[in-house]
Amino acid sequence: MAGTYRPSRPPSVFARRLGRARSGTEGVLDELRGVILSGEAAPGVPIPLDEIAQALGVSQIPVREALKTLIGEGLVDHRPRGGYTVARITVAELAELYVVRGTLEQAALAAALPLASAADHAEARTAHEALDDALARGDLAAYHRASRRFHLALVAPARMHRLQRMLESAWNITEPYRPMSQLSDAGRAGLHADHAAMLAAFVSGDAEALLREAIEHHEDLRRAVAALPSDPALFADP
Repeated sequence: MAGTYRPSRPPSVFARRLGRARSGTEGVLDELRGVILSGEAAPGVPIPLDEIAQALGVSQIPVREALKTLIGEGLVDHRPRGGYTVARITVAELAELYVVRGTLEQAALAAALPLASAADHAEARTAHEALDDALARGDLAAYHRASRRFHLALVAPARMHRLQRMLESAWNITEPYRPMSQLSDAGRAGLHADHAAMLAAFVSGDAEALLREAIEHHEDLRRAVAALPSDPALFADP
């Protein structure tokens, strides 16, 4: 008797995006974190252990260990008998994380500016050029990557490594939401104008102007985040 036909399940975004991992949990961790931070796996998307292990060419043990670390980083949720998913946060938590990001960045900028070298200025300019290019091409994924690179380039001269790790941790949790991709072209252009003003102040060494522009930029970001639709598929219940 012929068996019942079962259509094959399409591969998950993780299976499509993952390559062979370096040996050990760290290699698996880097691969999984990279997919989540790329924004290709939206909040709430299931993370299938079997597919990931097969795609990476490893057993499920290092995958589970990596997922435990990502749970601790706030990037993955796990429920008994419910499996693993990309973490969801509430609308209020997303707004709060942007407050945290702004506060940490402004503290680092004040320390970074007096220490910034010509090489630091060049890196900030290069990052801003990447933002220009991504905006011109309408490549929203590249725009998100370049925006992060630009902001971190401004704070890097402070050499405040603990603070920068805290900033990146807060940034990581917001990254799967990619709120800038949901703005209008005019909205993104306004934020990009903020970037240009911040770059000019950074390169000229104008601390007062840099902090003023950074504060205004984060206020613009907070308003943009507050205007996002509260999609119940993406956000956790309050």
